Amino acid sequence: MYDYLIYSRLKKAGVAQKTFHIPGHKDRGEFKKLFPVSALDVTELPYSDNLHNPDEVIAAAQRDIAEILGAGASFITTDGSSSGVYAMLYAAAQRGNKIIVLRNSHQSVWTGCRLLGLEPLIVQGEEVEGILTFPDLGVIEGLIAADTKIAGVLVTSPDYYGNIAPLEQLSAITKNYNRLLLVDEAHGAHLAFGDKKGYAGLYADAWVDGAHKTLPTLTQGAILNVNNSEIYSFIEEGINMFRTTSPSYPIMASVEYGVKYLANNPAKVQTARLAVETFVKECEGNLPVVVKDDWTKLLIDFKPLGISAETALNLLEKKGTYAELCDGRYILFYLSPMVDLNELRDLKKKLIPITENKKLAGTFKDKPAIPSADRSYSFLYALKKPCELVDLEDAVGRMCAKNAGVNPPCIPVIVAGEMISVAAVKTLMAAKHTFGMHEGKVFVVKK
Repeated sequence: MYDYLIYSRLKKAGVAQKTFHIPGHKDRGEFKKLFPVSALDVTELPYSDNLHNPDEVIAAAQRDIAEILGAGASFITTDGSSSGVYAMLYAAAQRGNKIIVLRNSHQSVWTGCRLLGLEPLIVQGEEVEGILTFPDLGVIEGLIAADTKIAGVLVTSPDYYGNIAPLEQLSAITKNYNRLLLVDEAHGAHLAFGDKKGYAGLYADAWVDGAHKTLPTLTQGAILNVNNSEIYSFIEEGINMFRTTSPSYPIMASVEYGVKYLANNPAKVQTARLAVETFVKECEGNLPVVVKDDWTKLLIDFKPLGISAETALNLLEKKGTYAELCDGRYILFYLSPMVDLNELRDLKKKLIPITENKKLAGTFKDKPAIPSADRSYSFLYALKKPCELVDLEDAVGRMCAKNAGVNPPCIPVIVAGEMISVAAVKTLMAAKHTFGMHEGKVFVVKK
């Protein structure tokens, strides 16, 4: 059994501490009543260690985490997965000035490339039933073989919809050409437990786990892991550059707790997974449930039901049930090892009346396909050029100056350097929520 080192230390020391240090709430008054965790919310003190240069309780906790996750080293971060993505890209930038990324990469990937001067080479798979699939491995290998300036590949796995990348094959390709395989596993921290199928730690040189997304961990808690000793110093340097200098100790303690809780309770993952499998079977003939490679991503497909997914989501929210996202076709329910069968059955009870409501029949409208783009200029080139805002209708044929896309699931429809197509404009105009735009206008490079 693993002990919860950071939490235990904070809990013990917090009883008698004198608050002549930050934070400003001082664990007093109404704040203490409203936020009972305030006694644990400390800064770098003699008993609490220092995340940027740990040599005591935090160092021990990180060693335990690395042992559990099968990593050469693990770094806790209280900034979510983004700082870990930046650190991986920083390590990649020491190897080359280009990196292969997926169209559905998180915003932190694009931001990191911009900050570090890395040219992202975009690969995009086919769209099947409204969901992007993984790109052809031959395309990725061809790019790597033809350009020694490509530092490696950064993939998102699992993606928002639960698709897991072919990491074993990717690892074989990157190792053959002495390139890096980096994995944004923000949505897959739970894959380190159970059968480990699809777990990035088995194949990646470095990977980041968003512990707060699928482990019992506070929001913003994440872990950056490294298995390649050649990039260890750059990973460590990078994470210390991008991680906050004022980390939250409660979040830090909860990261350690989340990992160790599942390590101490290995049956928890299997029990939750069986609950999901039971739920899916019970829905046969009633609900069109889709589960991809990752069992924690539960999709309800409203296209065969002929019902507006947005309307269904609004009705669910009125019943007090909130989903992760609705993309116009699917409603995605985000699960974790903490889920149980009773709450899944309660979800079904709320969904069935909606799907059987005859007034909603025929309200479904299919979303436009995510278009593939004509990349005429580089990402970095476009970002450096003077830009202007234009109406979407007037943007066709112009060069995109800033990424713009659909939110959710935060996939760029157009990336800086790409020429804006009619299909891209239609996709953005049809979206209920977008990013990278301003009052219905998009940024383009000035003529």
